[in-house]
Amino acid sequence: MHRPRSRFLALAALAMLLASQGVSFAQNSPTLDRVVESGKLRVGMSGNQPPFNAKSRSGELIGLEVDFARALAGSMGAELDIVTRPFGELLAALHAGEVDLVMSGMTINAERARTTAFVGPYAMAGKSILTKSTTLAAAVTIADLNKAELKLAALENSTSQVFVERQMPMAQLVKIQDYDDGVEKLIAGEIDALVADRPICVLSVVRVPNKNLATTTQPLTIEPIGMAAPANDPLFVSLLQNYVATFEGIGALEKLRKKWMEDSSWIAALP
Repeated sequence: MHRPRSRFLALAALAMLLASQGVSFAQNSPTLDRVVESGKLRVGMSGNQPPFNAKSRSGELIGLEVDFARALAGSMGAELDIVTRPFGELLAALHAGEVDLVMSGMTINAERARTTAFVGPYAMAGKSILTKSTTLAAAVTIADLNKAELKLAALENSTSQVFVERQMPMAQLVKIQDYDDGVEKLIAGEIDALVADRPICVLSVVRVPNKNLATTTQPLTIEPIGMAAPANDPLFVSLLQNYVATFEGIGALEKLRKKWMEDSSWIAALP
């Protein structure tokens, strides 16, 4: 007979406990408020990470994340505003409030999650290498690359840089600002290999067919790719999670993955 009252008292006690710890049931979403009021969703991308995002011959941004960002903005009733920055500056732009979220082949990991909320994953990737050496292309373990005589390039402030620093400390790390720079250094013989996500390595082989570029047959790691959002805006993060789940559920994300990660016909649009 007294169970309803007991449950009420228990819930009231829980609410008081949460309130005493600074947890409020009424939350604001500064990011979502800004998106709704301005009518724009600002998405940060590097613009140089195919198949996730890249500039076409005409200068237009294309890629899986461009299409996905456009779908997200449309679902929010907002105009898409893509803000391009070097990859290493994207999370800083997010934390400074200069973009609402980041979609740029961003690997979800524990280190980044200490200061940033992640939603996804919407794709899977893994570390691989791009090289002119048939010996390095045949590498099957990280130990094959952890050698003092090797110069390995990696995108600055990326998980590829961390991967080289932690897993291949004997190798010489060369930091690059974008992948085009890395490919040019590789062709010029300034580095032995470029460490990057496997899709980028595979596409580079296709884009530069006459330079004897090669990549490993299997990725060296498996990594989830997701979008980075403000850690202090749970309502915005929750909305993004719902959108990702919905697009995955109706098969829209699978179509994007097939279009950009399995069908190579779009590569002809790249410079």
